[in-house]
Amino acid sequence: MSASVIELSQIEKDYPGVKPLDKVDFAVRPGEIHALLGENGAGKSTLIRVMGGVTKPNSGTMTYLGKPVSWQSPKEARAAGIHVIHQELALFPELSVAENILVDTQPRGMFGLISNRARHVRAAEILAQLGVDIPTHAKIDELPLADQQMVEIAKALVGRVRLLILDEPTAVIAGREVDLLFENMRRLRNEGVGIVYVSHRLEEIFEIADTVTILKDGQLVGTSPVSALTREEMITRMVGRRLSQIYPPRRTAPAGGPDVLTVRNLKAGPRVRDVSLNVKVGEIVGVAGMVGSGRTEVAEAIFGTRAVESGVIEFDGKPFETKLPKGSIGHGLGFLTESRKDDGLFLGLPISANIVAPDLDGITKHGLIDRKQERALAMQQIQDFSVATPSPDAKIGNLSGGNQQKVLFSRWSRIASRLLILDEPTRGVDIGAKVEIYRIVRRLADSGVGVLMISSELPEIVGLSDRVFVMAQGYVVGEIKGDALGEEAIMDLAVRSVGHREAKMDQRAEPVG
Repeated sequence: MSASVIELSQIEKDYPGVKPLDKVDFAVRPGEIHALLGENGAGKSTLIRVMGGVTKPNSGTMTYLGKPVSWQSPKEARAAGIHVIHQELALFPELSVAENILVDTQPRGMFGLISNRARHVRAAEILAQLGVDIPTHAKIDELPLADQQMVEIAKALVGRVRLLILDEPTAVIAGREVDLLFENMRRLRNEGVGIVYVSHRLEEIFEIADTVTILKDGQLVGTSPVSALTREEMITRMVGRRLSQIYPPRRTAPAGGPDVLTVRNLKAGPRVRDVSLNVKVGEIVGVAGMVGSGRTEVAEAIFGTRAVESGVIEFDGKPFETKLPKGSIGHGLGFLTESRKDDGLFLGLPISANIVAPDLDGITKHGLIDRKQERALAMQQIQDFSVATPSPDAKIGNLSGGNQQKVLFSRWSRIASRLLILDEPTRGVDIGAKVEIYRIVRRLADSGVGVLMISSELPEIVGLSDRVFVMAQGYVVGEIKGDALGEEAIMDLAVRSVGHREAKMDQRAEPVG
């Protein structure tokens, strides 16, 4: 067996009141893709920060390339060949793609001056190596999240990489981008690079990883070859209990009530070119498709954050012409956005303020917020949605990703008396939190709320949805339901070009629009 790229022994880290790492052993060999799994709060992020020089452990030892090390800074770790791609992107939104990729290594020309031309040439080479076509002059804030993630990955390929650490890299990419990422990971593995891979998507672990280490409550559960474990065994080790059924039972009969939402021939910019779909009362309707297919843009158009150019939107059988989210909220429509930290939460405010944010009128008297009423309402929502927190006064930024997501569900469940739109509802949360969220979604539907759910995770779409609409290149290309509802049927439609839109559909799917 070859020597490890990095080896950590008996690593401990203490913070006041919590011990995220308790005598953890971890090692990565050259040419190995090593998955690191565990629920939110298991200690994965702290272990990554120790390897990357962000956090110094209280005790334990670390060797890198056979030599004892104690990083003084992330810069020192990067200089040694350790590159970390964190879950939260570390990009400069006002700078160009090239400036971000080469932020630590600026090409210089005559007289030692930075060469802008050389910078763009080098950045284009790295992006081509990744297999993506992103304009190097574009500013980061002009790019979709999927392209921003690829820029973050490109940053790690600038210098000599000996250890690459990826924390939830597929949280904002899907389809072709994931395939490209995995191709590059395999290429780096073949070149002898050690790779640490963190993902809540277990199907990815079986596809890409060689070895898996599982943490729980800061302690090492075990390390095994991926081939030695089943999906059920991984889940059991992560959460400490068997999950015989991840998804709640689907409704036994098709929803027979009226449509709460009807969309016909919707056009809203280049990514929403012709979309028709409907959601019935108490029904969970999935929207699937590749990144860039127009899924999120459809949700934004319905909710009122994106201008509608043409088409019809009906709510409870009546034309719905609101152009602002406030009007949608007033009609009982809620929208849980895909990025909770950028678009959903006020991270510096307490949980109570985040829960009541969309409906301040309901707790305002004489122009002032009734804090007693706000706190009582938050306490009830925290109890109803099993949010793990000592108090509604705690800052929401201190909660785990799963609990932050449950707070968002509690917020929008108050608002969405008729329809709830979910965009990537379980992004970046662990399997235990996912199970709870799935039960919340089904409970809301059973209470009569219509649910329109966008997700890049096909098992999630299939496991929760009563029907699924598939999008490609701005169009709805098919509807799948009943026994035909499966991952293969969805992918078959999702990868079709618009040129095939009018072609005869498979018997499993019904063409729409």
